[in-house]
Amino acid sequence: MTDHPLWQKLREQIWEREPATATERQLMQIQRYIVVLARDLMDGELSMRAMSLVYTTLLSLVPLLALGFSLFKALGIHNALEPVLLNLLSPLGPQGTEIAASIVRFVENIEVGVLGSLGLGLLFYTVVSMLQKIERSFNFVWRIESGRRLGQRVGEYLSVIVVGPVLVFSALGITASFLNSSVLLRLASIEPFGVLIYMLGTLVPYLLIIAAFTFLYAFIPNTQVKIRAALAGGVLGGFLWQTGSAAFAAFVASATNYNAIYSGFAILIFLLIWLYLGWLILLVGCQLSYYVQHPERLSPTRAAPHLSGRLTELLGLQIFGFVGRRFLAGAPGPTIEELRRSLPATPEHVDRVVEILIHRGLLIESSDEQRLLPKRDLDSIPLSELVGQLRLGFDSNGIFRSRDALARDALELVDAVDQAIRETAGNRSVRDWLASGSEKVPKSPG
Repeated sequence: MTDHPLWQKLREQIWEREPATATERQLMQIQRYIVVLARDLMDGELSMRAMSLVYTTLLSLVPLLALGFSLFKALGIHNALEPVLLNLLSPLGPQGTEIAASIVRFVENIEVGVLGSLGLGLLFYTVVSMLQKIERSFNFVWRIESGRRLGQRVGEYLSVIVVGPVLVFSALGITASFLNSSVLLRLASIEPFGVLIYMLGTLVPYLLIIAAFTFLYAFIPNTQVKIRAALAGGVLGGFLWQTGSAAFAAFVASATNYNAIYSGFAILIFLLIWLYLGWLILLVGCQLSYYVQHPERLSPTRAAPHLSGRLTELLGLQIFGFVGRRFLAGAPGPTIEELRRSLPATPEHVDRVVEILIHRGLLIESSDEQRLLPKRDLDSIPLSELVGQLRLGFDSNGIFRSRDALARDALELVDAVDQAIRETAGNRSVRDWLASGSEKVPKSPG
């Protein structure tokens, strides 16, 4: 796509041209959001992940509802599931209502207590796997390579299962009670209150779905999402979802040809299409959240710039220095998220260099709060070793050896560079290097 003449023209108009006024600058920024979202959508990666989530949904929907129903039944709020399912399948029309009722009846008849420990374990594993698949898709959008640990998944995923449907159920109940109250009905007969109440009734579903999407965008990615970014994605995703629901419901109602050709299978086809569109809308909104929080990534190409060897060394020294100074000051080690927010580098590059430092045995991640700590005493790590390990990266065999004369010359040149680094670093340890620099301890960003 980036080689297309139209794309080249857009690039010149909204990236390479200097805006004349502040208003023009804002319009160009909005155009960039639209173009990069369209580009990412046309690249096909979001579409592929949406299709994968459709398959996961079909496999995991009943176990997810069964586990949620069991938890809600214990809390006495098991009626919270049906409204959520009805809202999800509402674009399918009357048949969607029938499907939702059938699923709820099926789930109610499942006796979780008689499944046994193995069956209960498989049920729980299926649910966690589905939520993990969703998190991976969100992490892909956010350019994050590391997911939550197992302990985090269990607690945080269960909170999504419990809190999400309860909030939706409570919001739907409060909204229905408010809109059907006697006071509001009397006001509706008086103009202009009638028009305002009608507009409010039309607006409320959008607000509810925007709130639900904002919650998902803020919670699911394995990073700290600012509320402004999550809300921006929630507004776009909620608007597309609610508008798309109405449009898809109209399509289903008018698709008599499909009913004539596929008969009873038509509703299954419609269900698959709607699940795909729903996941695609959710991922597009998540994509906007990422760009709002990282406007510097509004570039003509999606891929992060290549991390050169020199930048790997520079970023690695910054990361290890950040962790080392915290350690020497007796302060808690930083998390990867703190490093992403504190260092002037893309999240992908920070994650990759942290993985290199862990792979080379220089950093370790605590099991409780996922904080980074030096794996070895800072006095025992020569500064030249730190640079050398960063230069090796993930290579476990070192530089290849060859009898070819040109290869030997190249190897001698590389060895000379390594020797120059060792001479420059001298006998200094990492502790000496950190002590000779600024005494200011890096703090967590506010």
